[in-house]
Amino acid sequence: MTAADVAVLLFGDRRLPRPLAGLTVADTADVDCRRLIVVGSDADLAAVLTRLLRTERLDVEVGHVPRWWRARRARDGNPGRVPLIRDETGQVIVGAAYWLPEANERGARVHGEAVVDDTTLFEGEVTGVRIEPTPSTPGLRASALTRHMRPLRWVSGRAAQLGTTGALVVRDGVAAARPVRRSTFYRHTEGWLLVR
Repeated sequence: MTAADVAVLLFGDRRLPRPLAGLTVADTADVDCRRLIVVGSDADLAAVLTRLLRTERLDVEVGHVPRWWRARRARDGNPGRVPLIRDETGQVIVGAAYWLPEANERGARVHGEAVVDDTTLFEGEVTGVRIEPTPSTPGLRASALTRHMRPLRWVSGRAAQLGTTGALVVRDGVAAARPVRRSTFYRHTEGWLLVR
């Protein structure tokens, strides 16, 4: 792969890591290249993958540089297809998502029911739920959280669904604008090409 086949997306006030010098720095994921290198947070990577999903470009290899020392691997590593986890709105997660109480007060709880595939994760009320992508199928895992925000019991599956009186969805550290009554995270039919 030549330098012309690779583009770098810089987010926030991040500087171009030295191993990526000489590569094209792009303003958007809408560039014609074989490999994109995202220099930014999980939320930045998720935004790029959401754009690639919506434009049907999951054939683009994607490297992630959350810290400068991962730059060489993102440039020279080999791509492998991993599950792409998205929600019903088409937004991708790469680190973790949460279902949290809509009220931001001590002792607030999520009321409702959540399932992972055919397994009940909780029924009643919990402090919250954490959902994470997994590197292989079935694609994700979820756990109800203790009051100290620690996972109780992980359940793996293809999809996690919540029905609730009201919960706040947080995707890779970014909270949704308003609470929801239903939310689903699931493995997309096609994975994404992670460079490692």
